Amino acid sequence: MMIKPWMIIGGITFALALAIGSMVRPKGVQWFNRLRRPDWLTFEKAIPVIWTFVFACGAGSASLVWDQEPGSSQTWLLMGLYLLLELVTLAYSPVMLGMQSLKVGTIIGGSGAILAVILAILVAQISSTALILLIPYLLWSPIGTYTTWAMSLLNPQDV
Repeated sequence: MMIKPWMIIGGITFALALAIGSMVRPKGVQWFNRLRRPDWLTFEKAIPVIWTFVFACGAGSASLVWDQEPGSSQTWLLMGLYLLLELVTLAYSPVMLGMQSLKVGTIIGGSGAILAVILAILVAQISSTALILLIPYLLWSPIGTYTTWAMSLLNPQDV
């Protein structure tokens, strides 16, 4: 059986999530758990499921872009941008929790949102379906960033 590009892209996405997720330390989790949350944050338990869906859509988007022009320099550059977006997004938890700083989390979240917009603009020229698969990230990332910022207002000592 030949390994398909979507298997490689999905495998890298999954492996990075596991590797970077394992960098989260209990001390940071304890810090985060004691923080006050906005009253409207009723969906917190669903966030891991939401991000799993967002990452799966992102991997699907990357696979479609790869399939359009496999191995071209433009495609490799876009794969690098997909990878950078994933790394920035995954850095949110270990970096914010490690530094115990909601400001850092907000900056990382905002950076991911900006990268996603750039990626979406570039992908739109290649595949409308790949662009559609980026919509969950484009919608969810600003919500996550806003949530972190709203928590910083409730926890000014942890900015």
